[in-house]
Amino acid sequence: MEVRNQVTFLPVGSILDRYLVQAFLRVFFTSLVCVTSLYVIVDFFDRISTFLNTGAPIWTIVRYFFYKAPLSISRVIGFATLFSALFCLGMMTRTNEMTAMRSSGISVQRIALPLIILSSFICLFTFFWNETLVPIFARQAQTIFKTEVKGKQQQSLFGTADIWIRGEGSFINVNNFDPATNTLQGVTVFLLNRDFSLRGFVETPMARWNGRGWETTELTAWNVLPDGKMVPAESAAVPPITETPEDLKLLAQDAEEFAFFDLQKQISDMKSKGIDATSYEVDLQTKLALPLISLLMVLIAIPFALKRQMSGGMAVSFGLAMLIGFGYWVLAALCISLGHSGALPPWLSAWLPNSIFAMIGLFFFTAEE
Repeated sequence: MEVRNQVTFLPVGSILDRYLVQAFLRVFFTSLVCVTSLYVIVDFFDRISTFLNTGAPIWTIVRYFFYKAPLSISRVIGFATLFSALFCLGMMTRTNEMTAMRSSGISVQRIALPLIILSSFICLFTFFWNETLVPIFARQAQTIFKTEVKGKQQQSLFGTADIWIRGEGSFINVNNFDPATNTLQGVTVFLLNRDFSLRGFVETPMARWNGRGWETTELTAWNVLPDGKMVPAESAAVPPITETPEDLKLLAQDAEEFAFFDLQKQISDMKSKGIDATSYEVDLQTKLALPLISLLMVLIAIPFALKRQMSGGMAVSFGLAMLIGFGYWVLAALCISLGHSGALPPWLSAWLPNSIFAMIGLFFFTAEE
C-alpha cells in the first residue's frame, strides 16, 4: 500500500512526466511543420489566380509567404497541439502503456498533468508570438501583397481609422472607413495648388458608396484666399474622392497587423471621435481568447485518446483532430461574425467558443477514471 501511495502522489518532473513531454514534443514539432506547410499550400492555391493575373515575380511570392509564416503558425498551432495529444496518448493506450500506468495507481488527471502544464506554456508562447513577430511580419506581408502584387501605392498606415490618402491635387483624411457598409465617416479633402499650398477644403460628415461613386447629403466647401482668409465656396454634389471601396480595403490593416496595446489605443482614439469601434473590440478580445486554444484542445483530446476504441494510429488521430478542430473554428467564426455585426457583445463573441469547449473538456476530463 505504501508503494502504491508513492506512485499515486508522483512528484511533478518525474521520469514519467519527462517521458510524456518528450513523446508529445516529438509529435508536436513534426505536426506543426506539416500542418503549417499544408496551410501555406492551401493559401497559395487560393491566391494563385491573383498572382497569375498580376504577373507577380516568383521572388515576390516567396517573400510574401515567408513574411506570412508567423501568422500561419499562429493559426495552426492549436490544431498541432490537438493532434499531438491525440496521437501521443492514443498510441500509449494502444500499446498498453497507459494501462500499466493506471494499474500502478496513477490517476488519469495525474498522467495528463505534464501535458496540461506544457500546453499552458504553449498558450503563453502563442500570446507573445502574436504580440511580437506576427504584427511585424504580417504588416510586411500585406505591404508586399498590396504594393508589389496588386500594384497599389502605399498611402496609409492607420488601418480603417484616421486614413490619409494622396489624391489628384489633394490630400484626403477619413476618420473611419466601414468596409461592411462601404461608408466613410468624417471626410475632409484638402485641395492643393501646384506649389502644394492650400487653396481650399471640402468637408462631409458621411459619404456612402452607391456602386458608381460616393454620395452624401451634406457637403461643405471653403476656399482659402492668398491672404489666408477662408470664404464659403460652391460645393459639388459629390465629394472629390476617386478611390473606390476596394482601394480603401487594400489600404486597411487587418487586426493581425496590430499588437494588443496598439489595437487598444486605436479603439480609444476611435471612441474619442465618436466612431463605432465594435468590430475592433471583438478583435481585441479575440487576441486574448485564441492563444488559449492549445490548452482547450489538450483537455478535449485526453478523454478521447484514452478510449481504446477511439485510440489508434495517425489516421484516427488526424481524423479526430480534424473533426474537433473544424467544430471549434466554425463556432469561433460564427461568434466573431455575430460580434462584428453587433448581435453579440464583443467579450461574449470572443470568449463563447472557449467557454463551450472548456466546459466540454473539463466534463469529460474530470469524469475519466
